[in-house]
Amino acid sequence: MANPSIDDLLKQYSSNRSSTPGVATEEAKEKFEEKMSEIALKEKEKIAQTKAAELDIPYINLKGFPISPETLTSIPKEIAEKLKIICFLNTGTEIRIGAVNPEEDQIKEILLSLEDKFHSHGEIYLISENSFNLAFKLYAALPTIKKIVSGVEISETDLEKFSEEIKSFKDLNEKIQKANITDIVTMVIASSIQARSSDIHIEAEEKDIKIRFRVDGVLADAAALPKGQWSKVISRIKLLSGLKINVTDIPQDGRFTIFVKDGKIDVRVSCLPTSYGESVVMRLLMPSTAGLGFDGLGLWEPAFSQLKAQTERPNGMIITTGPTGSGKTTTLYAILNKLNEPGVKIITLEDPVEYKLAGINQSQVDYSRDYTFAKGLKSILRQDPDVVMVGEIRDIETADIAIQAALTGHLVISTIHTNSASGAIPRFMSMGVKPFLLAPALNAVIGQRLVRKICENCKVEDKLDAEIMTRVKKTLETLSKEVKEKYKVDLENLKFLRGAGCPECNNLGYKGRIGIYEIMIMSAEIEKIILSGEISEYQMQDIATKAGMVTMVQDGLLKALAGVTSVSEVFEAAE
Repeated sequence: MANPSIDDLLKQYSSNRSSTPGVATEEAKEKFEEKMSEIALKEKEKIAQTKAAELDIPYINLKGFPISPETLTSIPKEIAEKLKIICFLNTGTEIRIGAVNPEEDQIKEILLSLEDKFHSHGEIYLISENSFNLAFKLYAALPTIKKIVSGVEISETDLEKFSEEIKSFKDLNEKIQKANITDIVTMVIASSIQARSSDIHIEAEEKDIKIRFRVDGVLADAAALPKGQWSKVISRIKLLSGLKINVTDIPQDGRFTIFVKDGKIDVRVSCLPTSYGESVVMRLLMPSTAGLGFDGLGLWEPAFSQLKAQTERPNGMIITTGPTGSGKTTTLYAILNKLNEPGVKIITLEDPVEYKLAGINQSQVDYSRDYTFAKGLKSILRQDPDVVMVGEIRDIETADIAIQAALTGHLVISTIHTNSASGAIPRFMSMGVKPFLLAPALNAVIGQRLVRKICENCKVEDKLDAEIMTRVKKTLETLSKEVKEKYKVDLENLKFLRGAGCPECNNLGYKGRIGIYEIMIMSAEIEKIILSGEISEYQMQDIATKAGMVTMVQDGLLKALAGVTSVSEVFEAAE
């Protein structure tokens, strides 16, 4: 139904005035004024939208938009009031400011200073006077809001305290049964950090709340809570991550930061409605991952020397392959850390920027604004880089630009989804890449997986059955003589270990992870296959292994032979 015109409202108001005076007249007057105010506000928002279009900048209505205290106070109250600006989003990678008069130079200067302070990409949005007034009122409520969320920040003192009190998942489960909501959330996050988990899963079930941690790539039950605590726990997490508490029927994504002794931990939060209530997953992005050195990847010889040599070449393309969660991003960041020197210009294009790297220009794709890998890569090449990292090559356009960059004096590193190093070349061909361009551009392909390391505290001998031992021997017998000698591989006397499980590893038998790798270096024979157009993944694998490549399974079994991981882990991850 269309909104009534002003004339209609005036007629209705006049009619009510001419009838019996009193309550009815006052009611009509209130309704009229309310409707007029509503229409006026809509008109003002339309005017703001039109102005934004004329200035070619984005527009937003901040009515109902969740703004966290930390985000709001990115701009001091006095400056916000003077310039009529509001910081309404600060995710750690993005900063967005709403401004009534966005064309003012002083506002642009403030945005630049915030970008520098938070190492984030910034953008100015046009907002109406009403949007500004609504958001500005939040400054007055700051003491109350900060009191509400103060307990969800985890201090170093809290972490030390919980490290002493909570030694296992059993301890966590006992402690949270008696704790208040603030302490429950704090304990769960602190315990997760102590357990070195990558994700926290909080899931509503029919009778209770299940809390699980993903430790070394595997989900483990950590604790459970009564179902009655559900809405309070979820509300607490939503407050922390700037999500709408009253919205429970659609997915929401947010984030927050925990400051710890070694830096800060960025936490990404995802809420998903399910039949028993919202499922919440918190992903912890540890600072140690970004700072991992090339030597810490777990590359053994000959793979270590092979990859090191390829990273020292001035141009060409290095590709990492593997499924989600195989450590590709960690490998890329370790290579970037190795190359990061004052005389080297490095630019990355990521989706999203997961870790901040000092001295490196990091850009984030934004599909909502048509800022794709392909378009971003074109712009990056105009920035005179020495090294370019592209988060993922997904299509022919991105692949072609990356290859051209590799052929014109840039070192390009990126990822692609395949199961093995030799599978990367057929994947490029299936995208439509021209063989005569790919062959000279590609330097090396890294195939990788992550396997769990056996807990040092509970190692015991692993008695393999005859079938598994035969499989192990068959895999190791094709290793070169040099590799067998280096790692003392005696096929007639193979011994392996496993973890029995102990309190130190929460009875999992494993603690920590290590990569297993295969490095396929481009050779004249492989180039010949590519140029022929008759590409066989198995043929390339065969040529690479004959040239000395240690496969992922072989690398894993060598690490199992050294007592680093178990045979079952290797076969499960790599075959």
